[in-house]
Amino acid sequence: MKQGNGKALLPIGVFLVLYLGLGIVFEYVVKIEMGFYKIPIVVVFLIALLVACLQNRGVFFDRKLEIMSRGVGDKNIVTMVLIFMVAGMFVGVVGRSSAESVAYFVLSFIPAQFSVLVLFVVSAFVSLAMGTSVGTITLIAPIALAVAEGSGFAVPVCLGTVVGGAMFGDNLSFISDTTIAACNGQGCEMKDKFRENFKLALPAALVTILILALTTVRADVTQTVLKEYRLIQIVPYLLVLAGGILGMNVFLVLIIGIVSGSAIMVFGGYLPVTELLSSMGSGAAGMFETAMVAVLVSAICALITEYGGFEALLHAIRKVFRGRRGGAFGMGLLVGVMDIATANNTVAIVMANPIAKEMSQEYGITPRRAASILDTFSCVFQGIIPYGAQMLVAISVAAGMEIRVSAFEIIPYLVYPFVLGIGSIVFIMLDTKRES
Repeated sequence: MKQGNGKALLPIGVFLVLYLGLGIVFEYVVKIEMGFYKIPIVVVFLIALLVACLQNRGVFFDRKLEIMSRGVGDKNIVTMVLIFMVAGMFVGVVGRSSAESVAYFVLSFIPAQFSVLVLFVVSAFVSLAMGTSVGTITLIAPIALAVAEGSGFAVPVCLGTVVGGAMFGDNLSFISDTTIAACNGQGCEMKDKFRENFKLALPAALVTILILALTTVRADVTQTVLKEYRLIQIVPYLLVLAGGILGMNVFLVLIIGIVSGSAIMVFGGYLPVTELLSSMGSGAAGMFETAMVAVLVSAICALITEYGGFEALLHAIRKVFRGRRGGAFGMGLLVGVMDIATANNTVAIVMANPIAKEMSQEYGITPRRAASILDTFSCVFQGIIPYGAQMLVAISVAAGMEIRVSAFEIIPYLVYPFVLGIGSIVFIMLDTKRES
């Protein structure tokens, strides 16, 4: 076992100070719209990697390159990057109109009083099928604003509901980058992590629906919004969802989604065949930053591990958290702090993965449970921080439609993230003999 060396954690500290510090300055001092996302995260990680390379002068640079190569060449990292690319192709093929069809189909036969409930259910379904909360909010937020205008519900209520529903799929979806990162990082099957997460996510969703029903169904509203939809465009989502639940290989599931989506979009006349490959390319390119972050973080973590940084962090965690429940809380807190600092739940999971894997072995927590904890707590924190991409996108969509709303107006209506967070804590406290 390597000797702990707290100084080896310096690259993580450099990243957090640069990313979080500059983000706060850009967002709240300079008042740049979506200031956190003006900072090139890949560049900041490259600076952190440079710091890691400059540490430990006793190790030659060629040796450091070998260490980084082993980290980047790990099977889980390679698999993760490939899945990111293929998932991006799927989203690029099915496009915006498919998600809108899901929403308007459900809204077409639901009374106006149930509009907020519909927004939650539709957002949850779309994010579960697409695997992206930000993409879901981008697609459904304009619909939510139209519902608010047409029905009389307050804008913060509708947007908060959409953000909450989007986090449901972000946490649970088979093709979510958080799921991919957590499962590959902890070495478990996606179907096993899904089953573990489902025990938390479904009760939290049902409680959320009950709370929304009690607070919105009796509201004095007028009418809801109706627009054209095409049911055939829902099929790729259903196939991907069904394949994932049945435990099919994630690559096969995504290929089925891409092939079925391509056929429907081309033969249905919704997408010219000349633009099909371009759409796939655009979708895959949209995953470039996420893939590069995974590569850079794996290189940094390999050096930190070699220097004894994670061993030092584990030693500190062991002093505070004891027993399996303590280990579970420690994992949740670890990934939560990472998410608060980075405002990106996928990055938070990738950064926490090596430490969490050591913790799972130390505290006797199975890989599927560890993956579930990382994904769930990262989504809870990501769903409620006022400077997260999800919140900023929702606000930006509203601003684009000349509707002014602040993050702090929306936060009280983020029912699902709060319910999921409370449920996760209770679940851990009651979990005494589940692991074997």
